[in-house]
Amino acid sequence: MKEPTAAELLRQNLRVAKLRYPTLRRKDLKALGDLTRSLRLSVLQGEVLSLDGKWYVTHAGLLRIALRRRCQGIQTILQERQSDPIAGRWVFKATVYKSPTSKGFVGYGDADPSNVSSLVHGAEMRVAETRAVNRALRKAYGIGLCSVEELGAFSSAPKPSVNSSSSNGAVSHGSNGSGKAQPRLRDQLCLLIRQFNLDPNLVKSYAADFCGTEVLSEASRESVESFIVHLSAAAKENRDSLICKLNSFSQSAEAQP
Repeated sequence: MKEPTAAELLRQNLRVAKLRYPTLRRKDLKALGDLTRSLRLSVLQGEVLSLDGKWYVTHAGLLRIALRRRCQGIQTILQERQSDPIAGRWVFKATVYKSPTSKGFVGYGDADPSNVSSLVHGAEMRVAETRAVNRALRKAYGIGLCSVEELGAFSSAPKPSVNSSSSNGAVSHGSNGSGKAQPRLRDQLCLLIRQFNLDPNLVKSYAADFCGTEVLSEASRESVESFIVHLSAAAKENRDSLICKLNSFSQSAEAQP
């Protein structure tokens, strides 16, 4: 699919942001415009999110920036001496190579049950690796925006590592050791629905609208992950407001012939 032009992406981001985050202020939209022009991140694709009025880049967004700028590869190494498997604490070192002659930009990431969302307990190793990669990428490309995966309260399950040839400028992850299986996205949604007593059908409709698809099954994994982060934040911040938002989808369905 052909990437939108800068002007097209800006219009799309502002339109989607106003629908997803109706409480955004003018200065928040201006900040999004600046981010769009400088980083070419897409709100629709879940590459940038708004939480508590602040913009955060996602793992998917950082990988998109790396691919666009022809990153040569990413190496991740488990720091065994600093890790404690019994306690579920993991520490990773990630190195980003911007060019074949690059000495690399290093970032460290840690995770344990105390600083990750309850949705990803059991996947702390992968969260730590993702945080390390994110920090190394932000350092390599001068991204001052914090990544949402680095926030303990909102960290969602990281997507599987991408492996491809570095000779084509692709980004690859390598790791040492194996972690526990991460919860499926469906399980994460069900957990949120039960935890906050939400209507599953309305959540499903909201998710499809958030992801920009007719039905949720057509949405990309990255978009669903972004929705889970958004739903969790919205439920914790103001459940009553979230319920009103969900009810609007019930009214929309009744209005249809």
